[in-house]
Amino acid sequence: MYRNKMKPLVWSLFACLAIMAAWGFKQTDHNRGFDNLLVVFKAGAAEFSAASAHLYTALQQLDSTDNTSLQTAKNELIRCRLAYKRIEWFMDYFFFTSAQAYNRPAKAEVEEPFMEYQDARGLQQIAVLLFDDHPFRQKNELLLQGELIRSSAADLPSLLYQFSAKDEEILEGIRLELVRLYTGGITGYDAQELKTGISETQAAMKSIHATLAPWLGEYPEVEQLLAKCINYLGSSQDFEHFDRLEFLTTYALPLQAAYGKMIRSLDLSLHTRSAINYDAPHLFSRNFFNSGAFANTTIKDSAILNLGKQLFYDPKLSGNMQRSCATCHQPEKWFTDGLATSASLDRQKPILRNAPSLYYSAYQHAQFWDGRAGKLVQQIATVIKNPQEMNADPAVVLDRLQKEEKYVQAFRKAYADSAAPLSLATIYDALATYVGSLAPMQSAMDDYFNGDHTAMNAAQKRGFNLFMGKGLCATCHFAPLFNGLTPPLFELTEYESLGMTATSNLKQPVLDIDEGRYGYFPMHFYKGAFKTPTVRNTAMTAPYMHNGAFTDLNQVMEFYNAGGGQGLGLTAPYQTLSAKPLELTNEEMQDIIAFLGALTDKAKY
Repeated sequence: MYRNKMKPLVWSLFACLAIMAAWGFKQTDHNRGFDNLLVVFKAGAAEFSAASAHLYTALQQLDSTDNTSLQTAKNELIRCRLAYKRIEWFMDYFFFTSAQAYNRPAKAEVEEPFMEYQDARGLQQIAVLLFDDHPFRQKNELLLQGELIRSSAADLPSLLYQFSAKDEEILEGIRLELVRLYTGGITGYDAQELKTGISETQAAMKSIHATLAPWLGEYPEVEQLLAKCINYLGSSQDFEHFDRLEFLTTYALPLQAAYGKMIRSLDLSLHTRSAINYDAPHLFSRNFFNSGAFANTTIKDSAILNLGKQLFYDPKLSGNMQRSCATCHQPEKWFTDGLATSASLDRQKPILRNAPSLYYSAYQHAQFWDGRAGKLVQQIATVIKNPQEMNADPAVVLDRLQKEEKYVQAFRKAYADSAAPLSLATIYDALATYVGSLAPMQSAMDDYFNGDHTAMNAAQKRGFNLFMGKGLCATCHFAPLFNGLTPPLFELTEYESLGMTATSNLKQPVLDIDEGRYGYFPMHFYKGAFKTPTVRNTAMTAPYMHNGAFTDLNQVMEFYNAGGGQGLGLTAPYQTLSAKPLELTNEEMQDIIAFLGALTDKAKY
């Protein structure tokens, strides 16, 4: 790795700041971090600007006749990324729009709900181009990307014109950064080619330590845990063998808990964004998400919950009164039906897609595989009317329930404050409330991270490290729900195109024809894209994928290990999954499958 020539100067400055804090350097109780923040950011921005200039020079010197020029460019990219990680949290929290120039995902994206198209750009895109099969052919695009970063990095000080920040904001920004590091930094989310996630996480934590200097003297537990995190990250930066389970259990999660206590003690709590419950101790706490952050995850009243459960099993919601919600979402099958694709109401033609588990379905911002419904109430209304599913006239369903005194009384009790206690809106709401309650967080992994370190066996522990590391599973299935909710804000649900096959025959693969989200939003980069589901309870919910093509987890692992459709040789131009094989051994794949078993909930509803 390239030696950072500015590092001694920058971190000597950070050390001075820490000493000043220890000597009692402070401003007012609620505004003592601002001057320190400016010093830390200015130093980091200067380092990043210098590193981006070196990167641009290295890209200019790329020469197909000199193979060392390619490695030099990769080294300079590593140096540039490390420098950026020292200011990333500041940029993302205070200047999110400007930050998009530096480290966006290396794929075309649509910023929903505004449907604004965003080209792939920044450091991740440079990494993809440098690791291309023919990197020298990408020189013009590399220079364009390098110049965009270099020129904008040089202007970073201009962001500070009339800038101010309260201590509460600084502390919230770092709170979110810890979540980003635990879910993305150590997983290699944005450095999949370089495998530098561990060293980058260490760089970010050093910056956190420097930024918190005005407070750490009063909170030695936070300072000690930060130091231990930094030391552990530095002790082994081998991406594929780093012990993430040990890091999280012994150092990172305790730091997160202690940091939350520090903020509460300072009376500097601020919650301006994110679905996170800031009172939860850490990432894997069972109450980590804020109640009500997602539609229908708040249990309004036990009467509504019980009513919703009763409706869930009642066939009166279907057109022929022979099918209920539980027909395709059976509790004994973890709220699936065990079929590749569900049977239609008339039994003539199967429904297009697999019926996913309802567990944790409320903890996302889109329903159905293609995300065409934003809320559970919308999904429920759609299913009831769908000719292949419930095939019911909502007005007829309402009339049926209004003729039953037990429902009339139950709705009056549950929705006593409503002008129309029994209506289509309250029917949908009750059902959504029940479905939203299906989030027990009672798996072996949950027990492990909440104190029972005997809950997972050796294979499951190895599998966790592989899932969060070499297997790159956690770069799409983000902790702690292991679905497409993107951290640290958890305000968006991701869609991915895998180049999915039509069957489980991977020796003679055929591309699946289902166009996914493209059918809802006809934008070419949505072709074959589907919502990333949770893998909690996945050991119990075969068959797999949107089309139910894979009958067991071994087939799923083989598909991903090969690099998806493109890795298998299929033409899938909009695939977002990396086509490069993961090179997992059979034993490693079995360990990941073992870990997925540790995500099986004990509780059923």
